[in-house]
Amino acid sequence: MSTDGVAVVDKPAGCTSHDGVARARRHLGTRKVGHAGTLDPDATGVLVLGVGRATRLLRYVGDLPKSYVGEVVLGVATSTLDAAGEVVATADMGGVGLEDVRTAAAAMVGTIRQVPPMVSAVQVGGRRLHELARAGVEVEREAREVVVRRFDVEGDVEPGVFRVAVECSSGTYVRSLAADLGEGLGGVAHLRALRRTAVGPFGEDRARPVEELDLLPPLAAVGHLPEVVVDEEVASLVGTGRRLDRAGPVPFPGDGPWAVVGPDGALLAVYRADGARARPEVVLAGDPGRSTTGG
Repeated sequence: MSTDGVAVVDKPAGCTSHDGVARARRHLGTRKVGHAGTLDPDATGVLVLGVGRATRLLRYVGDLPKSYVGEVVLGVATSTLDAAGEVVATADMGGVGLEDVRTAAAAMVGTIRQVPPMVSAVQVGGRRLHELARAGVEVEREAREVVVRRFDVEGDVEPGVFRVAVECSSGTYVRSLAADLGEGLGGVAHLRALRRTAVGPFGEDRARPVEELDLLPPLAAVGHLPEVVVDEEVASLVGTGRRLDRAGPVPFPGDGPWAVVGPDGALLAVYRADGARARPEVVLAGDPGRSTTGG
């Protein structure tokens, strides 16, 4: 098996994203494995891994939109905004019906500002928020702009519990959406049974347990970028980190970034615009240790 590529793992509950990486390292026999976005320990679903030289491509996967399903529990607020935390508040929300929840959720679709929860991996002052939270410290957090593309309430699971489906930009906290939904309904709420169903084009239908994973070629990590196919002569220049003219014999359409592919269909590099030229941002061809360069 090649040791360069992308793997789509179906992370089980009770396993951290770091645990998933460690298991993949043992399974593949290489330490060069990373993930493209943390998934909560109690959450399940799609965790995209980069292996070998493809770890340098994870930045392009991490920024892709995400899709989730989960259950919003009305009337109970927790310290972590999900079922793992301690109950910190309750409210009688027995009069809230399905259509009420759908209306409130629809009002949250679009570009919103969201404060990262204290149990998140966001760093403040060099320390991750969840580390501060475990130490009993709460700090001010700046609201961040995120995009909620879809927040559908699919139905009620049991009285006061509603199944939701969310599509959102990277960096969106679904647990915060659940808590804000409860507040918007005049009470409190938390999230449970969260499952990530997709990261960009990587859906749960492609996800496998770590012990059964297959590696996709590195090109899969940047399949959403426009491709520029080059011949052997230009491929040799790409391998040495040369800049290329955007309007040259091999045109670079649009504003980039671009996935530069060799005549054999393999990913050689990712290039970005640099005025009238295109410069390499990540190079996989040539020197295996090369990540960014210019020339």
